[in-house]
Amino acid sequence: MGKTKKVGITGKFGARYGLKIRRRIKKIEEKQKAKNECPYCHKNNALIRTSAGIWQCKKCKKKFTGRAYEPK
Repeated sequence: MGKTKKVGITGKFGARYGLKIRRRIKKIEEKQKAKNECPYCHKNNALIRTSAGIWQCKKCKKKFTGRAYEPK
């Protein structure tokens, strides 16, 4: 299943839910799935969001709090 430039990550929703909501979700999900650097070991692309506001590094296993959709 390909995605187009216009809908991006929200292509999974198809024509459902309306354009305004899909644009809002697109902005949030792009922040959430972006490559982030661990503030402790400085490894790129090592953070996993375990739940809202809780992040964990795959390398150093540190668990810390941050924003809901981005660790900074």
